[in-house]
Amino acid sequence: MPRKQIAAITAASLAALTACSSSGSSSSAGGSLVRVNAARATVGQADLSAASAGVNAFGVDVFHSVADGDEGNVMISPTSLATVLTMLLPGAKGQTEAQMAKALHTTMTADQFADALGALDSATVQRELADKAELQQYDTVWTQKGYDIQPSYLQTLASAFDAGVRETDFTNSESARQTINKTVEDQTNGLIKDLFGPGSISPATRLALTDSLYLKAKWADAFAKSATSDKPFHLTNGSTANVPTMGKEHSFAYAHGADWQYAELPYQQDHLAMGILLPASGSFDTFRKSLTGDSLATMTASATPSPVDLELPKFTFDTSRDLKSPLESLGMQTVFDPNSADLSGVPAKPESLFVGAVVQKTHVAVDEDGTTAAAASGVTVVAGAAPQQSPPAEMHVDRPFLFLIRDTVTGQILFLGQVSDPRG
Repeated sequence: MPRKQIAAITAASLAALTACSSSGSSSSAGGSLVRVNAARATVGQADLSAASAGVNAFGVDVFHSVADGDEGNVMISPTSLATVLTMLLPGAKGQTEAQMAKALHTTMTADQFADALGALDSATVQRELADKAELQQYDTVWTQKGYDIQPSYLQTLASAFDAGVRETDFTNSESARQTINKTVEDQTNGLIKDLFGPGSISPATRLALTDSLYLKAKWADAFAKSATSDKPFHLTNGSTANVPTMGKEHSFAYAHGADWQYAELPYQQDHLAMGILLPASGSFDTFRKSLTGDSLATMTASATPSPVDLELPKFTFDTSRDLKSPLESLGMQTVFDPNSADLSGVPAKPESLFVGAVVQKTHVAVDEDGTTAAAASGVTVVAGAAPQQSPPAEMHVDRPFLFLIRDTVTGQILFLGQVSDPRG
């Protein structure tokens, strides 16, 4: 069975998602699947914990690079973006590899980090399968038909991500783009469309890598629809909007500090949860800019069961981002430079390659029943020149807030965002 595939996928869908298939049989996605047979890597707990911490720190860094100065709604998927970059990492060498590893907050070798992150992703999905939640994650690599890939790179894709390389024809660029985008759309149950925009795939494209993540989860204890009513939400520009707001007095994992409150809402079976981080009134921008991976980990770890009078707005929105500049600002510069990128671990025959684009699209919808969320990340590789028990804590989320969806077993953050206006 595929590493990250939910049991309910139909045979027709399976044909379109063969990059996750261990059999590599034929597909309607086009082209043949090139892969090696390799046993999944065995990864120790220390490496799993280090990979989770690294992905979370990387996610907070990327969040800052896209959210600071942005007064709108923001969401990224640290897991999806880190995974698609890590799929490329074993093909990077020299300074290119060093910069990517530093941005990803890892001191492991490229192969070790790929093995650890692949195992971490797989464990999260398998737990949710056991819980009968809908959590799907797919890793797909596309390459130009007839383009030879180094066996060592194929080995890592198979052992870390249970993936091979799907052949397509990038010389027919628009057709290849539509095929890749349709595969991603299918993998996210129609929520992520047109991941790669017009012109992003060209005859010079040698590889396209994608990671798709889809979640549909019900709250462990749903909000009563009868308790939802319009309440004021204070926007960042100082105005107020009336928005549908859910309400419940319940025992949640809860923590607070001098200028923040944190509550964690579990999904069924408690292996995933949404965390709501509410800065003190008037401090949203300052608080967000001061947030680090370590401080976020401390906040989530300090939460203990407490009665909470929670009011939370319903919200839904979509995002689409070009992440080249944010990643460059985090020190990943060489990989985008045609003159200095070193991805020599990918092609079997020497050819200068560089990353042309890194993109991500996300979707989130939160209501009384639970959460639906999706993300897809894409990379193109182009040929070129180179507390004590107390009365209920009052947590009325009536102003901009941060949210995250995390694996409560490993702490890995799947989604991270801010809501400045619940109306979308």
